[in-house]
Amino acid sequence: MRCLLARRGTASWASPIKAHFGPLRQFTLADSHHRNHTVQARALHVYLRRRNKNARHPEVLAAQRRERARIRIRIRGEKGIRWGGRPPLGSA
Repeated sequence: MRCLLARRGTASWASPIKAHFGPLRQFTLADSHHRNHTVQARALHVYLRRRNKNARHPEVLAAQRRERARIRIRIRGEKGIRWGGRPPLGSA
């Protein structure tokens, strides 16, 4: 018998690809009733062109990632959480 467990590696927020497809789904597919696949593909292409045209500079994105990592490390230290995901024994 297999038991389904929610693990850190399988969590939906841990999937980096979902960060790209979430907005795509929201802006082009959600509550849309395209007449056919050609119209739907056109909407997808419009969204992708707009996203690529307004892409941010890679150095800015890298700096933002570093800052978020520093914040996560600081918060983990304040909470006493190990990198395995559990707080140390006796802190409960």
